[in-house]
Amino acid sequence: QVQLVESGGGLVQAGGSLRLSCAASGSIFSTENVDWYRQAPGKRRELVAGITTGGSTTYADSVKGRFTISRDNAKNTVYLQMNSLKPEDTAVYYCNAEIRPTIDRALYSYWGQGTQVTVSS
Repeated sequence: QVQLVESGGGLVQAGGSLRLSCAASGSIFSTENVDWYRQAPGKRRELVAGITTGGSTTYADSVKGRFTISRDNAKNTVYLQMNSLKPEDTAVYYCNAEIRPTIDRALYSYWGQGTQVTVSS
């Protein structure tokens, strides 16, 4: 059984920083592309950042220069470092990972349960 768990959310003042973690656990053969999404109340879920198996990264225009996505393959964990946070970054942040379980090595998409980030002005 594969699980994806996000952590690191919380309440921070504008201009502050948080680091989110997305940890995959279970019988995993490999973790491939991983994306961070967010969803604010009343809004659609949007892609924030992504990282490929090879380490290439992409960012939404709204977070470029402020957020950094990285991965530690040995720990099956992807991080989202968020600096210079703004009130409009307030949302539930979700991790989505493409994972090959050891049982069949087929590629599946997994979602975490989300972690709340609240930025006060």
